[in-house]
Amino acid sequence: MTYNPQRAMAKILVVEDDEANRDFLRFVFESAGHRVKVAADGQAALDAVAAEFPDLIVLDVMLPEVHGYEVCHRLKRVEKTSGIKILILSAKTFQADKHQALSVGADDFLSKPVEPGVLLEHVTALLNGKPPLAT
Repeated sequence: MTYNPQRAMAKILVVEDDEANRDFLRFVFESAGHRVKVAADGQAALDAVAAEFPDLIVLDVMLPEVHGYEVCHRLKRVEKTSGIKILILSAKTFQADKHQALSVGADDFLSKPVEPGVLLEHVTALLNGKPPLAT
């Protein structure tokens, strides 16, 4: 895992409807020195982005209110939010799911469950403007 002090304290928005998963992700990112906000559904995520742009969004797919793919699509099609890095983290594991995530503008895709170290490697790469890591 590569640590980049220039990108420490990145603002990360975690969008996850499962409370245990939200708490786990918050812990992982805060332990790595990032500032974390959370949203439990797609509409709350869109509202959070409107209030304060994060550096990166870790986005579940199966969300109440607005589906994760739709959240991603909405953010990536608007110029002022299109530069926000989005990592979709989903229980969906098929190659077609990854393809769909990338087709709506996601910058990276990981399947759950994911090891904290692997997740942080992907987040660090995205924050540093590097291409997605092979998974």
